[in-house]
Amino acid sequence: MTVIAVNVNGFPCMDASRVTANDFMFRGLDIAGDTSNMMGSNVTPANVMQIPGLNTLGISLARIDFAAPLGLNPPHTHPRATEILVVMEGTLSVGFITTANKLFSKTLEKGDVFVFPKGLVHFQQNVGYSNAVAISALSSQLPGTQQVAQSLFGASPPVDASLLAKAFKIDVPLVQLLQRKFLG
Repeated sequence: MTVIAVNVNGFPCMDASRVTANDFMFRGLDIAGDTSNMMGSNVTPANVMQIPGLNTLGISLARIDFAAPLGLNPPHTHPRATEILVVMEGTLSVGFITTANKLFSKTLEKGDVFVFPKGLVHFQQNVGYSNAVAISALSSQLPGTQQVAQSLFGASPPVDASLLAKAFKIDVPLVQLLQRKFLG
């Protein structure tokens, strides 16, 4: 008898006889992420890639660590999910931009919650004097993340520099400099 693998949402359905409790758990959100990078932040996901049992359930989590001062989770979108964020430690400036280019932003303290609607560009930055930690819940088992600057200036092959120069109202040499920084 030939067994045919069935995928749902791009992930294989698991043979019920082989499923264990381990397929529904993840360890690691208690561990601080390494923020010694250019952005001063680190995202630790807990989605279907780490927890196979999330497939088809439409939920996931992430821990976001922010260095002080000014650790940044740069402007990005989640094309497949709304995000709700709770600050566990520290002080964050957060915001999102609507399709009408209106900014909604707040400064959040420990215990505060903020929602980022599905697909909208949003960000979080540590504005406190100590490291900050947030937990995000997302309405997808694999929300996807597209960082705005990385997508535009770090695309491979590169987006035409004259196109980006015109779009950003800057000159081509500056675009080329940014592309080298993101591709380098």
